[in-house]
Amino acid sequence: MPTSRQLHLFAFLRPVAIHTGGWRYPGAYPDANFNFAQLKRFAQRLEAARFDAVFMADHLAVLNMPMEALKRSHTVTSFEPFTLLSALAAVTERIGLVATASTTFDAPFHIARRFASLDHLSGGRAGWNIVTTANPDAALNFGLAQHIAHSERYDRAREFFDVVTGLWDSFADDAFVRDQETGIYFDPEMLHVLDHKGPRLSVRGPLNIARPVQGWPVIVQAGASDDGRRFAAETAEVVFAAHDTLAAGQAFYADVKDRAARAGRDPDAIRVLPGTFIVVGDSIDEAREKRAMLDSLVHADSATAALSVTLGHDAASLDPDAPLPEIPESNASKGNRAFAVELARREGLTVRQLAQRLGGYAGLAFVGTPRMIADEIEDWLAARACDGFNVMFPYLPAGLDDVIDKVIPELQRRGLFRRDYPGMTLRETLGLSRPGNRFFAQ
Repeated sequence: MPTSRQLHLFAFLRPVAIHTGGWRYPGAYPDANFNFAQLKRFAQRLEAARFDAVFMADHLAVLNMPMEALKRSHTVTSFEPFTLLSALAAVTERIGLVATASTTFDAPFHIARRFASLDHLSGGRAGWNIVTTANPDAALNFGLAQHIAHSERYDRAREFFDVVTGLWDSFADDAFVRDQETGIYFDPEMLHVLDHKGPRLSVRGPLNIARPVQGWPVIVQAGASDDGRRFAAETAEVVFAAHDTLAAGQAFYADVKDRAARAGRDPDAIRVLPGTFIVVGDSIDEAREKRAMLDSLVHADSATAALSVTLGHDAASLDPDAPLPEIPESNASKGNRAFAVELARREGLTVRQLAQRLGGYAGLAFVGTPRMIADEIEDWLAARACDGFNVMFPYLPAGLDDVIDKVIPELQRRGLFRRDYPGMTLRETLGLSRPGNRFFAQ
């Protein structure tokens, strides 16, 4: 299905390998998510391949799984995203740098300041992945006895977004005159004090950093629940999705774009990027053998724990050889839970089979030769199931090198992916306009 549309590609690099067995794969760097020398190499290779951005997820607690499973997980240690991306900003020039930051366990002033700093340090390449934090154990690290309710987290996030973006607009773009002769450093008429007093947040401002290079760092969001989709439609410029079928991807894509239009936004100003796991082989059999090898490296305890985290319910208490029963609601991620339940129902999986699937990686996967993978990518793009992908590598470094050396050239040959960056900023790479300052005319 030919298309003239151009792909956008993010690289999911924290934890560096999404697959639980990725760190154990033969030839993989087991410490890749905590090895700056390797992360620097990955970012530079991705930039040379013209990826839109490096994306760093984040956890504010070790994953809420039993120790028998946790001890087998490479997610237990990794860099704090801002520190890492600031370092990567100094050794890259064009690739975007997207960090996750929580609206539940941080303050708007902190978030506004960090992202403004990263945007200036990188020359306009920062992006903020807004999360409300699904892991209930994170609450225990921030003085709370239990996690905040799902809907309340999203209500706070919506107000939080307004405050952060308002702080970024504290100064007009031309506020800093820096006139050495008169001694005037900035024009007070070009300074706005936010003085926000809302139902959940009180922030005076102004931000003590010049307006970001991009006006605002690019806004990224990944919620799949109804609350998450509403929030994405109202605020996001890049939306991460998690759908394992073309039909589901099309439905989500249409829903988010429609919600954006109803919220008064231009649907074409939103990029929808499903996460996809890519395993490349010189033949389909070789690619499948790689995937089978990966899956074989997942311990049963890790599989059960992964299912528990996804469901927000102790999977070890369920009959492993029975179908998935009705699971009570929890404060865990509703989008992830719904995906697991739908997968189990659609394929008639037992609890054990569902755990095995989730224990490695259960989402959208393109497994095959470079041409086969390019065919699937082109089909999704042409069918308006996506605007590109958030690429997840099976293991590092070879899994990343395979995508860059074999899949990217095939996509470029078809005219689906750029051969050079269109500009210097992440907004220019994504084809997004620079937002105006809400307090000062441009």
